[in-house]
Amino acid sequence: MYFRNIFLTLIFLNLVQFGFSQTKSDEKDIQDLIQNSFDELFSEFNAEKVSDFYTEDFILLEQGEVWDLEMIQSYFVNAKSDPDRATRLNRFEFIKTTIEGNRAWIAYQNYATFKKDGAVVMEIHWLESATATKTNDGWRLDMLHSTRVNE
Repeated sequence: MYFRNIFLTLIFLNLVQFGFSQTKSDEKDIQDLIQNSFDELFSEFNAEKVSDFYTEDFILLEQGEVWDLEMIQSYFVNAKSDPDRATRLNRFEFIKTTIEGNRAWIAYQNYATFKKDGAVVMEIHWLESATATKTNDGWRLDMLHSTRVNE
């Protein structure tokens, strides 16, 4: 009986540790999803990589406008065709990441620095939130809400 209780306790502790490590791993995956999506999509305008970060029904709520994937793709194509565009560097401060099963939401501060010819030409700060779903291909964003912070 004594060994059975020890055995069951060890199994329980391993399951708790596994569950915690999964959550921490998923939390990092979601934060990386935010960072990488902005780097690939809004800095590099790699429209062909949208499906690496967004679900098919993704929407962006941007300053009172609703952007669907068609609008986003068009924005990327137009931005990439501008030979005189500034480069964008993204930085994030994550406020909270919550995961419940295959669903997650995240709140964060988004800072973008735009440079042209090595000089900073603009800095923008947004307060944002996003929701994500875990797919067979990993985490994908299905909604992003962005509010510009006037400083």
